[in-house]
Amino acid sequence: MRRLYPLCALAMLSACSPNSSQSDGNSTLAELKTVQFNEARFRNDIKALSSDEFEGRAPTTHGEKLTLDYLTKAFTEMGLKGAYQGSFLQPVPMVSYTADEAQQVTLAGLPFKYRKDLVLSSRHDNGGINIENAPLVFVGYGVNAPEYGWNDYQDLDMKGKIAVILVNDPGFARPDSGKFNGKAMTYYGRWSYKFEEASRQGALGALIIHDTEPASYPWSVVENSWTGPQQDLVLSKAEQDSRIQVEGWLTLDAAAQLFDKAGLSLPSLMARAADSPINVPLEQTASIAFKNKAEYANSYNVVATLTGSTQADEQILYTAHWDHIGKDETKAGDQIYNGAMDNASGTAGILEIARQLADNAKQGHGLARSVTFIATTGEEQGLLGSRYYAANPLYPIDKTVAVLNLDSTNIYGKTKDFTIVGKGKSELETYLIDAAKQQNRIAMGEKNPASGGFFRSDHFSFAKLGVPAVFAGGGSDPVDEATAAYKTQMQATMKGCYHNVCDEYHENWDLSGALQDLQIYYQVTRTLGNSKDWPGYYQGTEFNSLRPAKTTLVTDTK
Repeated sequence: MRRLYPLCALAMLSACSPNSSQSDGNSTLAELKTVQFNEARFRNDIKALSSDEFEGRAPTTHGEKLTLDYLTKAFTEMGLKGAYQGSFLQPVPMVSYTADEAQQVTLAGLPFKYRKDLVLSSRHDNGGINIENAPLVFVGYGVNAPEYGWNDYQDLDMKGKIAVILVNDPGFARPDSGKFNGKAMTYYGRWSYKFEEASRQGALGALIIHDTEPASYPWSVVENSWTGPQQDLVLSKAEQDSRIQVEGWLTLDAAAQLFDKAGLSLPSLMARAADSPINVPLEQTASIAFKNKAEYANSYNVVATLTGSTQADEQILYTAHWDHIGKDETKAGDQIYNGAMDNASGTAGILEIARQLADNAKQGHGLARSVTFIATTGEEQGLLGSRYYAANPLYPIDKTVAVLNLDSTNIYGKTKDFTIVGKGKSELETYLIDAAKQQNRIAMGEKNPASGGFFRSDHFSFAKLGVPAVFAGGGSDPVDEATAAYKTQMQATMKGCYHNVCDEYHENWDLSGALQDLQIYYQVTRTLGNSKDWPGYYQGTEFNSLRPAKTTLVTDTK
């Protein structure tokens, strides 16, 4: 088990701060530690935001307009302040790229079918792609990581070439080797990094080989998420010109056919790629042609502030992405990706926390620090809204104390444990751990760190700048047998619904576990909101140099 040895003890609702016992209004923090969240209201917000009327909440669509109106009305009724020049809506300049599904693709002379074998897109406003006989190069995991002594692009000129890349990172394949972070994915395992690095290497394009276990999701998620309009932030011309021309995914079966045609064994090369850096020319080429359309429009983050009293310039941020992936009119039957769990539930969660904190303030129990709620756009397309806010903050990043992120809240009932994704990164976690203890829950890391969950939601945009950020909630150990039986049944109902049309609201969802988690977040906010503490990142983590911790995290092997 991991144990924290701090400079001062963190008691039930205290922080490592000389002012941790500060009272707010006429009431102590202890008297405000427990609240009753309105489950019916929380449930109704999830139901409304994920209804067919909202059309899957894709950015720059009619569904966005309905979502923005809904959230603006809610924050206005609470009495919160619009953070963007008096408005709740922060414009996020976006471009939508739509690749024609009539794609002509041959790899090593083999024809491959769109959706069935691969999906391709281009994030360029060039009218289309017409690549002829571009050399294909296998670059292992596509990683250039000096701190790990690893460079799959060593001595390789990628100009005019297309990289073929494995998903995840070498640690997943060799968890006991000491490479990278074992089964826990590093940022080098994320698809976004692989396309970014291929661009830095000057490649013409990049294809990631999908494999369900190391990807942590099936091909259907790739097909549903990477087809249709693909949104991105509007970039400068220099940034745009530096990007690869074409990016996409190959099924494992299609990749095996490609390597067989090249006279190479894919399983053998995968094994070599896990042991050491590798790049191997396939001595085969790719020809790719498809039309590509670019459309420009603003989407919006919804940003609402509850102003603090004596430390109002210091911000605690909440994030939850309001967007999902819209609708697909090419599908037979249900065409709407409602996104009830992902992430109408998280958006409803920050609304409930905001209401409670706003009510406290109206009753004279406000916080010293300000709390700002950001319902972000474009998370599903690569954390676009949070990336934009982080680059264009409405409040200074160096005055941002912490970020608390809600994404896909618990629909499976109460738990004995509490999951902190990427546990062990920052002192901010100690606040969640203490709050969980008040519910007799044990804080644990996620069960599948190989999925790279810490890098897959909006908090990461702030972590990269050194702001302590947590993504937490739920647990894996049901509180009793009845809850365990319900969880088994509901998991069967929701199986395969991630980024699929069946992620819909269910009247029989047990949201008691989600309410448990909202209580933890609320308690953390009241504690940190009346503190002068500035949490930091532990030594040995990626972000320690940006905002170092005052405490040390060590491993207790007892």
